[in-house]
Amino acid sequence: MRTTLALTTLRRHPARTVLAVLGIAVAAALLLDMVMLATGMRESFRSLLLTRGYQLRVSPKGTLPFDSEATIDGATAIVEALRANPDIKAVSPSLGTTLALPSQAFPSVFTLGLEADVQGDYVLEAGQDMPAPRNGAAAAIPLPAVVNRMFLVRSGRKLGDTLTVAAGIDAQLRTTARSRVVVLAGEGRFFYVPAETPVMALPLQEVRTLLGAEYRDRISLAMAESRKGDSVSVEAVRSWIAASQPRVTAISTETAIRQVEERLSYFRQLAFVLGAISLGIGFLLVATLVTLSVNERRGEIAVLRAIGTQKGGVLRQVFLEGFLLSSAGIAGGLLLGLVTARWLNGILRDFPGLPAAFDFFLWSPEAAWQSLALLLISGTLAGLLPAWRAASIPIVRSLREDAVG
Repeated sequence: MRTTLALTTLRRHPARTVLAVLGIAVAAALLLDMVMLATGMRESFRSLLLTRGYQLRVSPKGTLPFDSEATIDGATAIVEALRANPDIKAVSPSLGTTLALPSQAFPSVFTLGLEADVQGDYVLEAGQDMPAPRNGAAAAIPLPAVVNRMFLVRSGRKLGDTLTVAAGIDAQLRTTARSRVVVLAGEGRFFYVPAETPVMALPLQEVRTLLGAEYRDRISLAMAESRKGDSVSVEAVRSWIAASQPRVTAISTETAIRQVEERLSYFRQLAFVLGAISLGIGFLLVATLVTLSVNERRGEIAVLRAIGTQKGGVLRQVFLEGFLLSSAGIAGGLLLGLVTARWLNGILRDFPGLPAAFDFFLWSPEAAWQSLALLLISGTLAGLLPAWRAASIPIVRSLREDAVG
């Protein structure tokens, strides 16, 4: 009898119940997506920065990494000083520039000068990697390069092909000061470069040679890995770099995350507002449906009370009805939320300038279950007032009204 009471709405008004469940599912999906958005950007950015284990970025004084075209002069001494620190496990210097592509489908390519044995900018997916630095050895001709998939698509080239890269372009004479033949040795997935940007990686010293004497001891950025890896050790290393190297700025992963969160605060505020709206929608849907159900079953509830059902029993059954409605909606909302999150993430990732490995929506089991549990509790509690009204129905008057009706 108790189960029958809780399921009366579904039996008597299936269309209304289905619509309510669908509404709760939409609210649950919205809440789940907003939680994934609020936590996803931060965790995705953290994961992106720590992809290869480097917790510190060393950039020109007063700038963010690759936020401008500024470079660090006297880079060799700075990198050697960092590597000499026993608290630093590895240092990866890089130099970013644009090289010309004479007679190619597109005029230039963003190029990273890296040291292959410590680089943290890409992972090789096909072919061969760049050669490790060699002291005093003649460079291989043609020079091996690693490119991304977009470069191969836009250039119409494949691995093993050769082409010429150049620097020092004279726009009036249409000449280049320096050029080099490279072979497309490998395809890599670059972490920090937008997916729509063709990119090429070459040995650091070769890029410096192409750019000329002005760049023979320059880098754009150096990434450093703390030997211990905990936040206290990373902060100690950052402070040491700030004190010992006044010409550079050291940024830890946590600092970078805070700065990015400030720039993306709009998304977090939007996620909070929409998440709160979804909770309100779920609450109102359950409260409305349960209230209608109670009003329509006043006579039935009065009969149950007359044959000995206690107030607590009525309260439990009305609460059970709200719980079942919320549970059904949340189950559907979980699937709907995951599908829409994947779709929205694909749209947002197409924004120009975003790293290829960056995600807006990221599944976090703890945050997701907490938010859905909150919606479940909210929907169940929405039946509090209707349940109290149902338990307080005047038995005699309700029976007389039901008989007259």
